[in-house]
Amino acid sequence: MSSDESEDFNVANDDNSGSDFGEISVPKSKAKPKAAAKPKPTSKTTKAAPKPKATAAKSKSKPLTDRDENQADSDNNSEAGDVLTELPASKPPTTTNGPAGSKKKTASETYQKLSQLEHVLKRPDTYIGSVEAIRQFMWIFDKEKKTMVNKEISFVPGLYKIVDEILVNAADNKQRDDSMDTLKVTIDSEKNIISVMNNGKGIPIEIHETEQIYIPELIFGHLLAGSNFDDEEKKTTGGRNGYGAKLANIYSTEFIVEAADKQTAKKYKQIFKNNMSVKEKPKITENKKGEEYTKISFKPDLVKFNLPAENGLAGDMEALISKRVYDMAGTLRNVKVWLNDERIKLTGFKKYVEMYTSGVNEAIKGSAAKALEAPGSPGNGATKTPIIYEECGKRWEIAFAPSDGQFQQVSFCNSIATTKGGTHVEHIVKQLVEKIIESVNKKKAKLTLKPYQVRNHLWVFVNCLIENPTFDSQTKENMTLGMSKFGSKCVMTEEFMKKVMKSGVIDSVMDFAKFKEEAALKKTDGSKRSRITGIVKLEDANNAGTRKAADCTLILTEGDSAKSLAVAGLSVIGRDNYGVFPLRGKLLNVREASGAQLLNNAEIQHIKQIMGLQQGKKYASRDSLRYGSLMIMTDQASPPHHDHAPSLQ
Repeated sequence: MSSDESEDFNVANDDNSGSDFGEISVPKSKAKPKAAAKPKPTSKTTKAAPKPKATAAKSKSKPLTDRDENQADSDNNSEAGDVLTELPASKPPTTTNGPAGSKKKTASETYQKLSQLEHVLKRPDTYIGSVEAIRQFMWIFDKEKKTMVNKEISFVPGLYKIVDEILVNAADNKQRDDSMDTLKVTIDSEKNIISVMNNGKGIPIEIHETEQIYIPELIFGHLLAGSNFDDEEKKTTGGRNGYGAKLANIYSTEFIVEAADKQTAKKYKQIFKNNMSVKEKPKITENKKGEEYTKISFKPDLVKFNLPAENGLAGDMEALISKRVYDMAGTLRNVKVWLNDERIKLTGFKKYVEMYTSGVNEAIKGSAAKALEAPGSPGNGATKTPIIYEECGKRWEIAFAPSDGQFQQVSFCNSIATTKGGTHVEHIVKQLVEKIIESVNKKKAKLTLKPYQVRNHLWVFVNCLIENPTFDSQTKENMTLGMSKFGSKCVMTEEFMKKVMKSGVIDSVMDFAKFKEEAALKKTDGSKRSRITGIVKLEDANNAGTRKAADCTLILTEGDSAKSLAVAGLSVIGRDNYGVFPLRGKLLNVREASGAQLLNNAEIQHIKQIMGLQQGKKYASRDSLRYGSLMIMTDQASPPHHDHAPSLQ
């Protein structure tokens, strides 16, 4: 690290602050709190147990009082803990020797009421995703190659999410205070410790007027608390529902909050333990240097994620978290990011995008790389994925690269990695698809392109700031806010679109569309067989498709009336070598028709089936056809017979 880089802020390790998380040991378990005393029955005949809601009401009536911040905490005083200890204990299930094997539950045992904290722990899927390890293809950071690679990994979505919540929380501070210029992340897989620290204007270290607790405790230690509930205020932050960092607290054995407030000249430190059920009293010290920062350090509860207690963060999990730290380095403007004391040297979103394309360059072939290859280049055969980048105002950064037949996207909304995309991605994709289809149509390629065919050749990268975004779940993988509410929009310039058109994507789209049309047309191919069914109004020759097929003639008539005349003639010349099929109106000119027109023209498909014609095949003889000759029987008022020739070629 250069000398100028080493001048970044450092959290002062005051003797009485204990900010060195590595020195914190898991405290010995304390004595269990005494259960609430059972209320006396009102009469001797009363056998019913005391109602839980009476106890709950008593708990709610406890006033919130200020504490001596510097005094060591000797009790397990927490809002969640109060609720948990005062609820009546559940009765253990009783078994019988009967065929059912167990006693039937009572109504009170069947219906339960959980506290907020209990619900988060009992139903993690609702808040953080699965707590079971899954195997899935994901983009991760390759430490050796210093690139992003897409590979199948094993990871726990819930664990990944709680780390992400802390990272997004730090990134949000950049939107609140533009002076923030440093973000430091440490991942210690051996000690199972993750810490995230950012500078800039921090959390006010003062007592909340209503709740009568310190604001840092309110933010990190109480569910449904935060600064994101004013929907009238337009914000471009990632927080929304009041869970966020608290989820990391709840799923950690230890969770430490440290903050420095320049305005109040105070430093704050508080330790939470045992899934946020225990909280120590905050320690307040003097902020002599006038620092401003927020630091969160936590030990994920690996047991709840079904991971081994040792090295549970190692391997794929660490690579995935490291990728998210690199996300921050690539998407946060003017912020220096450190990972494990090493500065991540990314100079912007375009350089970040190159970390993806450099890992897959060899998979992209041909025209895309050659189109943007500089004149006079050595031409050693190496391919390079072209990256086209544009900054659309202060809130949008986009990049494009050709894909290999499958749509790909890497997107961020307010520093949140939207791995499933969303309306912000569709805002960009829609413009690209429309412009590419318009360009193909100008080439008169006789192709009918569908949006999905173009989409499959796009690889888009989006980094944007959206006002008050909405998502389809707490995991925030898919952004759902309507485009009209974004607060801004990205309109691509003509220069950007010209570069996209020269990237080779149009040739790839056209080649793929032609291939799909050819494949679809081949499905309508005929074959040499003696009998065909399903074609209404066909009078098939008896010898069609047999060894005598070359002697057979198919008579095409204009309309049913002409067919009747032809069929009448068969009574004279016989049906062995003559077949009749009526046409409706003017037959399609196949020379000028597009693949879509051919596919949608029933008469052309029927003629292919009747004759045994195959798409794209050049015939040197008539041996593989069902009929050896074709006759056109027209009315006297019809155009000259040669007008039908292009329809039959």
